[in-house]
Amino acid sequence: MAKRFRSTERFLQPDPRFGNIVVSKFINSIMRRGKKSIAYDIFYSAMDEIKAKLPDKDPLEVFNEAVNNCKPRLEVRSRRVGGATYQVPVEVNKKRQLSLAMRWILQAARAKKGKPMDRCLSEELIAAFNKEGGAIKTREDTHKMAEANKAFAHLAW
Repeated sequence: MAKRFRSTERFLQPDPRFGNIVVSKFINSIMRRGKKSIAYDIFYSAMDEIKAKLPDKDPLEVFNEAVNNCKPRLEVRSRRVGGATYQVPVEVNKKRQLSLAMRWILQAARAKKGKPMDRCLSEELIAAFNKEGGAIKTREDTHKMAEANKAFAHLAW
């Protein structure tokens, strides 16, 4: 009998600097190979850069707005009907919206080469705050795919 996945969300503590659970989740998704202190350094350096680049804005506000701008409303799921596989558009629940937005921001930041990760992350967060950049493009592509396949919406369950 296979073990089922059990969420560790109830053990999640707010981060020390901002006292925010979403920031803590984001830091955990930055983390690689269990090196949380490095993930903290990357995130807080990115927040300091955002503060330097946008002095009139609160960096936590910029982060939250960037994540909210990247959240998808719709996505497509594969559904096999008969011998054909259809891409069926479905609404995305709140937890998955948050995880996809954070994943896309990090993916876009990691795709930028030649600069330190904290600088890439701050640039991507500012771009997402301004509704541009790689993460926003991914969200728009997802929405376009769902819009193109809305004829199969009746197959959703």
